[in-house]
This record gives sequence, C-alpha cells and structure tokens, in this order.
Amino acid sequence: MQDSQNSQQAEQGIAISSPLPRKSRQARVVWRNNVVTVGGDAPVRVQSMTNTDTVDAVETAIQVRQLAQAGSEMVRITVNTPEAAAAVPYIREQLDRMGEYVPLVGDFHYNGHRLLTDYPDCAQALSKYRINPGNVGKGDKKDKQFGQMIEIAAKYDKAVRIGVNWGSMDQEIMAELMDQNSRRAQPWETRQVMYEALITSAITSAELAKNIGLNPDNIILSCKVSGVQDLISVYRELARRCDYALHLGLTEAGMGTKGTVASTAALSVLLQEGIGDTIRVSLTPQPGEARTQEVVVASEILQALGLRVFVPSVTACPGCGRTTSTTFQELAKKIDDFLRGEMPVWRTQYPGVEAMKVAVMGCIVNGPGESKHADIGISLPGNGEAPAAPVFIDGEKALTLRGEHIAEEFQTLVLEYVQRRYGSHS
Repeated sequence: MQDSQNSQQAEQGIAISSPLPRKSRQARVVWRNNVVTVGGDAPVRVQSMTNTDTVDAVETAIQVRQLAQAGSEMVRITVNTPEAAAAVPYIREQLDRMGEYVPLVGDFHYNGHRLLTDYPDCAQALSKYRINPGNVGKGDKKDKQFGQMIEIAAKYDKAVRIGVNWGSMDQEIMAELMDQNSRRAQPWETRQVMYEALITSAITSAELAKNIGLNPDNIILSCKVSGVQDLISVYRELARRCDYALHLGLTEAGMGTKGTVASTAALSVLLQEGIGDTIRVSLTPQPGEARTQEVVVASEILQALGLRVFVPSVTACPGCGRTTSTTFQELAKKIDDFLRGEMPVWRTQYPGVEAMKVAVMGCIVNGPGESKHADIGISLPGNGEAPAAPVFIDGEKALTLRGEHIAEEFQTLVLEYVQRRYGSHS
C-alpha cells in the first residue's frame, strides 16, 4: 500500500507549497476614488501607523505620505484629544493637495465617542475607525459609548476595526470567564482563558456593531498579543469562529532584529494557513531609523511568501572566504536602495517592474548560475579571480564589466533594462 502511494506521489511530482486561500468577507476602506479592499479575494494589505503628534498636521501629513510611498495602503493616526480630532481634516487636505489619497485610519481609545460626535469633519475625513472594546467605557457606559461610535461609522459608511489587545482587555469579560473556569472539573490554564476572552470580546463586539446597523462587510477584527505562539493560537480559533476580515499584527513586537523576526515568525505561519487579510508590523524604530522600516518588513513578509510583489527582488550571496572584497556587498545595497527609491515613480511608469529579479553575486561558484536565473545579474570577481564581472540579461551573458566603475555601470544597465522591458506598457 505504501509503495503504491509512493509511486503515485512520484508520478505527480513533489507538491508545490503555497498559502491556503482565505475565506473572509470583504471590507472596503475608501477615500475618493481609492478603494482599498480588505478580505475575500483581495490581496493581503499592508498598513502602518504614524508616530508624529497628530496636532501637527503638516508633520503628520508628511509622514503619512512617506509611509504610503513606501507601500502602506492604509495609514493609522492617533486621535486622542480635541486638538488632534480638529487637525484630522487638515491632514487629509494636505495629503489630497499632494495627490496622496491613501485612506486614513483613526485610532480611538477612551474618548472616541465624544471626539467623533463633536468633530464630524474628523469623522468624515477618516476612512476607517479603530475601536478597542476594552477602552470604550465601563459598566452601563460601555455599550452606549461603543454604540455611539458604531452609529457614526454606519452613518458615514466607514469601515471599523474592532481591535482587542491583551494589554487592555475588557475586564468584565475576563472576570466572568475566570469565574466560569473556576467551576470547571478541569480548569483551563490562565493563558487559555485569556485567549477565550480576546476572541469573545472581538466577536461579541462585532455582533453588537452589526445589530446597531453597521454593514457586517465593513467590520474587521483583530486580537493582538505580543507572543508568537499566543498569536497563532488566538487567530487560528478566531478564524474558525467567524468570517470577518482579520487584521494581523504582533503588538509591541520590539526593536530591530527581535521585532522583525518575531513578527515574521508569527505572521508567516498564519498567512500560510490562509489566515489574515491585512497586516501591520509594529516595530519600535531604532534611533534615527525611518518609520517606513515597518512597511518594508511587512512587504517583504508578503513577498517572501509569494502572496504579493512590491519591489524587484535582489539576490545576493552572504559572502565567504572567496569574497574578501566588499564590492559586491556595497553594490547589492546600492542596487536595493536604488530600486526602492525609484518604485514610487516606477509603479506608474513601468507596470510589472515589481516582479523583476536582480542578482548581485560575489564569486564564480554560484555567481553565474544565480545571475542566469535572474532577469539581470552580475557575478563580481572573488578573491583570486580575474578582475572581470560578467553581466547576464534574460539568462544570457550580455557583456563583461571591468575597471573601477563596475557599480555605476551596472546600475545604468539595470535602469536601461527597466526602461526597455517595462516601458513599452506605459
């Protein structure tokens, strides 16, 4: 029997891995003619959040634009005071003047019901509201204040993310579930009760919003935690229990390598299983680091999984004793920076360029082979090799570069290749 199965598998070939299809409703986050669909058969969307003081409308608009140009398809801004709410329409106006129609998401906690009521221009300038059920009020006020925000969202046909966070849980739900757990013959672990509280809060709030009158297609859910395995456990069960579009993100992921690796580990597992419709990588910026780094990481996760393509990929070897020169490292970084810097313009001028593959290799071992597999590639001379760098274009050796200006000459060849191959579509 086993031999028969093995024979059948050999006949069919090794299965090609790919993410499972998603099975969620589709929300629409809209500003003017820019409709960002979330869920259903839409691409997994990238979003981000500013860290400017929202009251500073100009500075906030500048950062929103930077994030959008880096690839963020929605940008969240903090709306926490009357002054911030009053600034939102001006931020939107500044962006519109720049021709940047990325939808804005308002992040509300504690006083969102008052701000959306008292500042209708803010409510209309935003394309989506983020509401945390744990921070909308306590006791009798909770449902009333949550209801006020949902009614305004329904009035203006806005999408809403009901975003539960284990750092600000609904304590009434948590207390009730802990009480139930104490009466079980075999009580759950405290962490399992926390999972249940997160999911219950999200789904109960979504059902309440639907009953108040919000279009269920415009509801997006999130249950954010800061542990990788916790996030995987929660979202697997959340996806099993509902069909709302889901926002994925590891909250308080951290700085640099730690935040990048943790977010990648958690999001990749879930996305591969067909769970998640929009993602944010919550990185704490390194001192002096651009806020756009979180967008770069989110985009790279989706591109690495084969879910989307955002920028041409650069294949480069890690370096070894054969590559004592740093030339290939410098060239790889220069080309990568060049491609990312050009993409805001290239997306409109050269359709399809984001799928281009570039190889910058450091020696003769894998250099020629990788370069042939790329659309355009270069194999730089390694330690002890002849000072020549063959360039391969569309799988064929096209020319050999020599001398002190190999980097500049190869960058020119890349630009010419883009113009020649993708420019005919414009």
